[in-house]
This record gives sequence, structure tokens and C-alpha cells, in this order.
Amino acid sequence: MSDDHRGNGLSRREMLAAAAATASLPLFSREAFAAPKRGGFMRVGTNDGSQTDSLDPATWPGSFTGGAFGGSMCNNLTEIMPDRSVAGDLAESFEGSEQSKRWVFTLQKGVTFHDGRSLTAKDVVASMMHHVGANTKSPAKVIFAQLDTVKAEDDRTVVFTLKGSSPDFPYMLSDYHLPIMPAKEDGAIDFSKPIGTGPFVLEHWVPGSPAKFKRNPNYHKNSKPYFDEVEFVPIPDVVARTNALLTGEVQFINNLDIKTLAMLRRNRNIRVNSTPSMRHFAFDMNTQVAPFDNPHVRLALKYAIDREEILDKVFFGNATVGNDNNVARSLKFWAETPPQYTYDVEKAKAHLKQAGLTSVTVDLSVSDAAFPGAVAAALLFKDQAARAGITVNVVREPDDGYWSKIWRQKPFAGVDWYGRPTVDWLFSTTLARGAAWNDTKFDHARFNELLEQGRIETDEGKRAAIYREMQQIVHDEGGMLVLAFANYLDGCSTKIASGEIGGVYPMDNFKLTERWWMA
Repeated sequence: MSDDHRGNGLSRREMLAAAAATASLPLFSREAFAAPKRGGFMRVGTNDGSQTDSLDPATWPGSFTGGAFGGSMCNNLTEIMPDRSVAGDLAESFEGSEQSKRWVFTLQKGVTFHDGRSLTAKDVVASMMHHVGANTKSPAKVIFAQLDTVKAEDDRTVVFTLKGSSPDFPYMLSDYHLPIMPAKEDGAIDFSKPIGTGPFVLEHWVPGSPAKFKRNPNYHKNSKPYFDEVEFVPIPDVVARTNALLTGEVQFINNLDIKTLAMLRRNRNIRVNSTPSMRHFAFDMNTQVAPFDNPHVRLALKYAIDREEILDKVFFGNATVGNDNNVARSLKFWAETPPQYTYDVEKAKAHLKQAGLTSVTVDLSVSDAAFPGAVAAALLFKDQAARAGITVNVVREPDDGYWSKIWRQKPFAGVDWYGRPTVDWLFSTTLARGAAWNDTKFDHARFNELLEQGRIETDEGKRAAIYREMQQIVHDEGGMLVLAFANYLDGCSTKIASGEIGGVYPMDNFKLTERWWMA
């Protein structure tokens, strides 16, 4: 597989994407999208950004760190394009052999870090090894579960040798926790300073405060970036974030309040972007902690929540109902997982009885930072579950530090999952035994056995059957209460333009500062 995104100006794929986006816009907006132009300053308001954030990519939790550091300061070997295909980023080309057990990546020529050092294969090796080993807590650790060796064959060639087949490996190397950073003499990466190869150079940042960037004049990709300066501003409160967009303090915000969509769409200075995605909202239970370690308690909770009412009253129809299978319908190998969980008080009571209980009390931790509408959804769930003898104490947690102090720390919490472009990657990240982001602590022998089988199976029919069984296991026995699948809903000033917008990750797959421009 080789990259077709290099050269001067827009690539053919990018021009087609921009044309497609232009064609779908209302007439009054088309001129703004005619062609990218250089210059300008964009400020991005994000729903997260905390005093616990750091430059260590193994710790990056979400939109602020992913967009500011992963997408603006750094690059990966590969990137996910708006059409969900994988392409080279720092890699000029990549090729698999030996049934996808051996992958060779050739680096772009002439790429430099922000301090002037040349990018070499040794930097790639160090950046990958940062996520390998018994002591790492990186969510990307699971990507290298099959890694045998990674070696710098020469300054521009990196060779990965895997223990088993992994046809999805190039996709996985686009994970926003896997940026390439400069290597130190001891072979570790240096994240003590904000140095990357990305489109922007970090000028100033203190954890919990805005991150200010200036254009990298030596960027290796096309004529990008287009902006002269960008700034990421953490604004966890959705009302404050919306007001910042309306007053022009920022030109882009993520995670719109669904209740404000109609008002924003009436504003001719604002464009609402609804980007198809694999994103899903869930209440996740730690299946190793009582009472969630009892499968019948988990089933009682699944039947004690009225997802349709939540979709109607919280998401106002801007989502599709979940069924405790975290694979999106748009993803290859998605499978039906019957039955569809519906609100059924009698079934909930019956499962409580099978657990030896007539009632149960649980604490549910949520915050506006968890996902849009999380608090409102939790309060509705509280009323719904009470009719089945289940007391849900809604614990409203602080927005700041939610992803470092609450998620994965509290046994029952609201979660905003981005999804992944392949089933193997999704399951490896969220449900595999020992995965850092397996917040439900799901540990199912058959599931883990099938995960290994599916990864190496080359027959499409057999692979589909494997993933179908895995999804049914998650639906029946897992600890995720998947409420809904939703598009990314962002607000943008009409002074800002873009081509087709990617929806695997937020903010154009975290590439908005590289790909977007002033209208």
C-alpha cells in the first residue's frame, strides 16, 4: 500500500473531497469552499482539557489532547482519511508480507522535528516502544500485543515483525496515542518538551489552559497547514462553549448542546456540522465489582433503562438506539445481536430475583464532560430503574479531571466512545483482557479466544462468523449499557472552511487544524 497524498498543493483525493463537500452545501456557502487559502487564526473550543493533561501520548484522554498535540503538534506513521481509508502520514509507503506478519514502512524524505532534528527510523522505534512492556498504561498497548520486533533497518525504513497476522495493522498505527516524537540517546522518547513534526509549533501551554500554536514553516505535507496560528481552548461547560462561538471568541466548538441546534442553524454566521461516526454513549459497569459482577444484575439494568425515552427527551432524535453491542452499523462485520433490549420492568425484576435480590442500589457517576446529555440521561434512568426496584444514585462529578479521576476509577460511569475503523481494533482497545481502556474489566475466555482467531483469519465469511459470535457475547454478558450511537455535532463559524470531514475521531479525525482554512 502506498501513499497518494504527497506533492505540492491538494492531492487528487483531497480535491475530490473538497468538491463533494462543496456540492452538498447550500448555494450561499459554496464560494467559501472554492479553494483553500493561506492565513488567519482559528481558535477551537473543546469540551475537555484538564490540569491533569500532559505531553505524554500514553496519557492523552480525548479531544483537547488529541486535537492539540496529536493532530497539530505531531504526526503518526499513518492517518485515517475522511473516507475512512488509511494513508501514509510520516510514512511515504507501507507494505505487508508473510500473511500480514511483516510490515515495512518507508519514511518521507526530509522531515524534520520542530527543533530542526531530522526524523529517522530510530525515532519511530522509540515512539512505538513507549507503548510496549508490562509497566506501560498506554491504551495503545493492545495494538502491540502481537509485536515480536520493531527495528530500524536504515534511517528511512522501519520493519515490524508480528507474532501473527494483522491485516489491520496500518489502521492501528493511526491511533492518536502513537505520534512520532524524538528519541533520546537511551532509546526512549523525549516528551519533556513540546517537539513534534506536526503542522504547528507549540508556543505556550500550561495544563488546564489554552494551547497556542504557530504555523510550522517546514511542514512536509503539500502546502499545509493553511492557518498562521491556532489555539485550543478548554471550555468544559457547554453553555460557555456555545456562547464563545456565538460571540466570536472561538471559531469552532465540539459537542454541541442538542437543545441549541435549531437556534444555531438559524444563525447565518454559524454552520452546524453533523458528521457520521461510530461514536456511542454508554453507562459502563465494572464487571469485577459487586453488584455488577453478577450477570443477572447487569441484565436487570439492561432491561431497567428506557433507551427510546432517552433518545426522545435527551437527544431529540439525533441518535440511533444502542443495544449493548459497541460495533457501529456502518462498520464492516457489524452483526445483529438479538434481542433488542427494551424497557421491561418485569424482566428487570425477574433478573434481580435470579441474582437473589428484590432490590439493589448503585451509584452512577456522570458529568457534562462524559458525553452530551449525560446528566439528563442519568436522571431519566434513575426514574425508570426505580420502578424495577433499582435505586440509581446519580453522582454528578466535576467536569475537570473527569477522564483521569472518574472514568475507569468509579465502577459505574458515563462514557463517550469514539469507536474505531475496524472491529479488531475496537475490541482490542475496549474489551480485550488487560486492555488499558477495558473500563468494564470484561474478561471472557471465549471472547478473547475468538479475538485472536479473528485477527489472523483471512477467509471473509469465517471472519464475519467470528465477529458475529463476539458481538453476541458482548450483548449478552458485557458491562456496557450502550444508550445510543450519534454523529459528531460541531459548531463552526462560516469564516472557516473545510473539505469532506472525517468521523472516526472528533474534529476531522483530529486533523482540522491541518486540513481546514479561512473561507
